Amino acid sequence: MTCQKWREAWKKHLRALSFDSNDLSTHHGFNTTELEIIITQTIFQTRGLRCLTISMEDADEFSAAPVIAWLMYTKETLRELCYNVRTHPNINILEKCGRQKLEVLKLAHNSITGIELSYQKFPQLKSLSLSFVSISAWDLSLLLSICPKIESLALVSPDIAMSELQATMELTSHSLKEIHVEAISLDKFLLEADSLQSLHLRDCNLEVFELIGKGALRVFKMDDVSIIHLDISESMENLEVVDVANFTVVWPKFYQMISKSLKLRTLRLWGVVLDEEVEAMDLETISVYFPRLSHLALSYDLGDDVLTHCLQGSSNLENVVALELGWTIISNRFSAWVAELLERCPRLKKLKIFVGVSEAKTEKELGMLGNFTTSMIPLMRKYMEVEVQFEFE
Repeated sequence: MTCQKWREAWKKHLRALSFDSNDLSTHHGFNTTELEIIITQTIFQTRGLRCLTISMEDADEFSAAPVIAWLMYTKETLRELCYNVRTHPNINILEKCGRQKLEVLKLAHNSITGIELSYQKFPQLKSLSLSFVSISAWDLSLLLSICPKIESLALVSPDIAMSELQATMELTSHSLKEIHVEAISLDKFLLEADSLQSLHLRDCNLEVFELIGKGALRVFKMDDVSIIHLDISESMENLEVVDVANFTVVWPKFYQMISKSLKLRTLRLWGVVLDEEVEAMDLETISVYFPRLSHLALSYDLGDDVLTHCLQGSSNLENVVALELGWTIISNRFSAWVAELLERCPRLKKLKIFVGVSEAKTEKELGMLGNFTTSMIPLMRKYMEVEVQFEFE
């Protein structure tokens, strides 16, 4: 009776299946054909599958026929598909899954060519992720146009083909709320998204990036990005988070870009290289222009001139409760900087300090590290209500 109930539950009520080459690899004694049989037999025992993950990145190429059979068998009920399979011949995954009820589609290591607007539509798709996918800029634009409800888009290491007549990659979506772009290199990237709330660029090389929106942006993140011209100023009024790391910045231009963000709650400038003699952000500017700021994270080289400029003024950061400070090279100036920031944050609850320590420590560096540790002890005693954490890198 138990076995009968289990078989019934398996067929009628199983909602998710995942096949990963890390779990079903050839070192377990299965060859490619046997893997295809196992997956086929398993899928064909289900009747209401909603989530299917097929990740065979480490396996040999599968035959196209069984893969098509899996997709056709599940397409009526499937809501989420994670597809990372190399087949011979190659399968047009959009053709097999179009006009269905898919809400989440994740593709990896595939090629997308020739978007057909007439029948390749995804009316319910909300999340699309393309990793290591080969696609032209034109097809990517068309792909977004056939996803009228898309809210989340991730592009990770895509191979974007540009035509001779198209120097700019233009993407338009009125429903898109979140975009993550990683490891991409383009001359010009134009994004028109009226409802965009979160923009994250990582490890990108762009000459021009322009965002056209209606001020819905809440989160702006950049990490290890090279951009000659960045234009998102019209979308900055409602920003709540600005997180910039490993970025060379011309401070006056960057400050002008974010100066309208009066609702800013989190500001993170980490590993930022200031352009030659440009002054760093001073605490007076932060206090006056970002009155709602509650989380502040700063890490950049502190020369004597920079330190003096940074600490000018007397305004406090009244609402800052979390503070992160870092510096790649330890020196006595860092201790003075920490002490002044603690003085300026009367409501501070948590302080986290990142200190860079080289592997080959010189006697001078060891001495500075000792002086820094000694100087922090009275500060910690003075601010007993502040939780202090140290992280040495």
